[in-house]
Amino acid sequence: MTNQPTHAAGDATIDRIAWLRLSSVALPLATPVSDAKVLTGRQKPMTEVAFLFVEITTEQGHEGVGFSYSKRAGGPGQFAHAREIAENLIGEDPSDIGKIWTQLVWAGASVGRSGLATQAIAAFDVALWDLKAKRAGLPLAKLLGAHRDSVRCYNTSGGFLHSPTEQVLDNSSASLGHGIGGIKIKVGHPDGKFDLKRLAAVREHIGDAVPLMVDANQQWDRPTAQRMGRALEEFDLVWIEEPLDAYDTQGHAALAASLDTPVATGEMLASVAEHAELIRHNAADIIQPDAPRIGGITQFLKLAALAEHHQFQLAPHFAMEIHLHLAAAYPIEPWVEHFDWLEPLFNERLKIRDGRMYVSSRPGLGFTLSDQVRAWTLTQHEVGSRP
Repeated sequence: MTNQPTHAAGDATIDRIAWLRLSSVALPLATPVSDAKVLTGRQKPMTEVAFLFVEITTEQGHEGVGFSYSKRAGGPGQFAHAREIAENLIGEDPSDIGKIWTQLVWAGASVGRSGLATQAIAAFDVALWDLKAKRAGLPLAKLLGAHRDSVRCYNTSGGFLHSPTEQVLDNSSASLGHGIGGIKIKVGHPDGKFDLKRLAAVREHIGDAVPLMVDANQQWDRPTAQRMGRALEEFDLVWIEEPLDAYDTQGHAALAASLDTPVATGEMLASVAEHAELIRHNAADIIQPDAPRIGGITQFLKLAALAEHHQFQLAPHFAMEIHLHLAAAYPIEPWVEHFDWLEPLFNERLKIRDGRMYVSSRPGLGFTLSDQVRAWTLTQHEVGSRP
């Protein structure tokens, strides 16, 4: 039984969602990944990333693809929640993205409006925006209203704590050689002197002109963050990321006010409301929202409008395939994070040169799913009928 609209549609409704497919996919990582949380026993090394893919087709044959993800745990939960609420899309006008987002939230109201529930909704939401831009024949950034056709980019995947310093130096050279503009390395080692020595080696290796960032992954308490923040000033960093617990708004605000180096945070927050608290308390210089984590593109745009109103810088977390478009549409010059982990999932590649990542001319997000996605698929669920 399919979900039917609760009221008659007007002349503006010219298409409806006819079919969708959910796929739970496990992407294996070539090398187990460790950051500060692993070195201090909070987590185990990460060996795979779980993805929820949503493919949507309308009665007129328009298509959209979206995804959400989870690291270490949560993938099966996202898929289960998406399966429960998916039928609500059938028969809806795919253009009514805000209405559909609200409908999906209320379909699972008892599990709340953040976390796993809205991360599941994000995959539907991204697919609807991809479909809308494809139907318009525009890259998503252009549909949203781009401020630029390329965005500054930096690499993270080469600077994890499991990599020896020499390997990090080699990875930095490789990233810069591929046209990436900045380098971010992980810090938060139990021995802070190790972090400083490693960072000094990276700075000497890449030179003073290359943008350099560090990420502590919530490892430090307030006194340690203050001491390390002062010690890091000499390296002329673009930012210090997640120096404190993600929900320590007051601690981040005090640190941001006391350091010359900008403070960045937000990637672990799971709703617009949580980011609004960061902004209200001036708890960062740079916010780092993650569209799949906060509920998709619809929610990201609400947050971006709030952030721009308060003149915050923006550096979205992970998922460059989505965030390139959103960063390109942000008024204040942003950064986007380069990870090559997701490349096997798609047939297309992003163009990077001279320190910037370029929006392609392909409509929508500009990506189609590779055959490898099917090979890594754990389970699927279909709703509706193909037109």
